[in-house]
Amino acid sequence: MKTPNQETAMVPPAARSERIGGLARYVAAATLARTADGGAVVAVVLLVTTSGGPGWLAGLLGASITAPHLLGPFAARRLDTAADARNVIAFACVAHGGTLAAAVLLYPVTWPLVPALLLMASGLFGPLLTGGISSRLPEIAGDSRESQRRAQGWDVATYGMGGTIGPGIVAAVSAWSGATVAALILAVGTMLAAVLVRQLPRGTRAANPAEVPRPGQTLLLILGTGPLRRTLYMTMAVALSVAVLPITAVASTGHFRVGAVAAAILTAAYGLGNLAGSIGVMIRPPRGDADKLMTRLAFTVAGALLCVALTKVFGLAIAVYALAGIVNAYFFAATLAARSEFAPQNSRGQVFVWVGALKITAGSAGTALAGAVIAGSVLLPLHAAMVLTAFVAACSFVDRRSDRNPVP
Repeated sequence: MKTPNQETAMVPPAARSERIGGLARYVAAATLARTADGGAVVAVVLLVTTSGGPGWLAGLLGASITAPHLLGPFAARRLDTAADARNVIAFACVAHGGTLAAAVLLYPVTWPLVPALLLMASGLFGPLLTGGISSRLPEIAGDSRESQRRAQGWDVATYGMGGTIGPGIVAAVSAWSGATVAALILAVGTMLAAVLVRQLPRGTRAANPAEVPRPGQTLLLILGTGPLRRTLYMTMAVALSVAVLPITAVASTGHFRVGAVAAAILTAAYGLGNLAGSIGVMIRPPRGDADKLMTRLAFTVAGALLCVALTKVFGLAIAVYALAGIVNAYFFAATLAARSEFAPQNSRGQVFVWVGALKITAGSAGTALAGAVIAGSVLLPLHAAMVLTAFVAACSFVDRRSDRNPVP
C-alpha cells in the first residue's frame, strides 16, 4: 500500500500545480456563491423591516427564497447530462444573483407578489450553489482518498464561511448604506462566482442523457443504496438536531444569568468551532470507510449535544458550543466523502443536490420545531435532538449490518 507521501510523489509537478490552482479557484467560487446564498434571506428580511413593512411580509419574502430549495433536485439533472456542467453552475450563479438583484430593486415600486416570484426563482437555483458546486470537487481534488478528504475539509470551510460572512456583510452594509445595497453586493458576488466556476477544470464528459435517471428515480436510487440511504437520513437528522443550537443559545441566556448578547457569543463559538473542525479535516483527513465514519461521528454529535444540555456555567458553554461545531464539521466532511465515493457517476450531481436540499429542509424544520417547543423547557429541544441523533446513528449501524446479511 502506498503512503500519502508516496502518492503525492507520484503526481507530476504540473498536474499537482494544476490541482492546487483548481482547488484554489473552487474555494473562491464556492465561498462567494455560498456567502450570497447564506446572506440573501437576512438581506430580504432587513429590506422589508427597515422600510416599514409588516413582519408577516418579511417572513413571506424570506420563505420565498428558502422554500424553493426543496425543488432544486428537479433542476439538477442538467448537471449530469450537460456537455459541460460548469456552464450549468455558472448560469445558476448568474440567475440567482440577477433575480435577487431584480427583487430588491423592484420591491419599493411594485406589488409584493413580483419580488416574491423573483425570490422564488432565485431560491430555486440555490441548491446548485451548494450541492451543485460540491459535485464538481471530486474531479478537482485528485484521485487518492487522502487528497479527496483534505479537499472536503476546504469545502466544509466554504459552507461555514458563507454562512458566517454572508449575514455579517448584510448586517454591516445595511447599517452603513441600507439592505438594498447589501443584497446587490451579494448578487455581484454570485456573478464573480460564475466567472470562477468557468475557470475550474472541465472534468469528465457528461453521461449519455438516456443513461441519467430522472429526479424521482435518483431519489429511489439513494433510498435503495445502503451507503447513500444512510448518508441521506443521517445528514437530515444531524442538520435538524444542530439547528436547535441557535434557538437554545437565545433561550438559555436567562438560564446562565447573562445578557442577551451572550447568545451571539455562543452562536459565534459554534461557528468558529465549525471552522476549526474543517481546518482539522484539511490537516489530518479522517481515514476509513465513509459509511462507518458517518455513524461514529453522528454518535459524537449526539454526545456534544448532551454536553451542551448538561452545561451549567456560561464559560464552559462557550467551549461545548465550539466542540459541537468541531464535531459537526467532521460529520459534514464524512457525508461529502460518502456522496463522492458512493454516488454513481451518471447521477452524482443529482445525489449531491438531493442530499443538500433535504438537509436544508431538515435544518429549517429543526429551527421551527425548536422555536415551537422551547417555551415549555429550554432544554427540551436539546434533549430531543440528542435522542434523535443517537437513535438515527444506531439505526444506521443496524441498517449496515442488514446490508451485509441480506434476507434470502
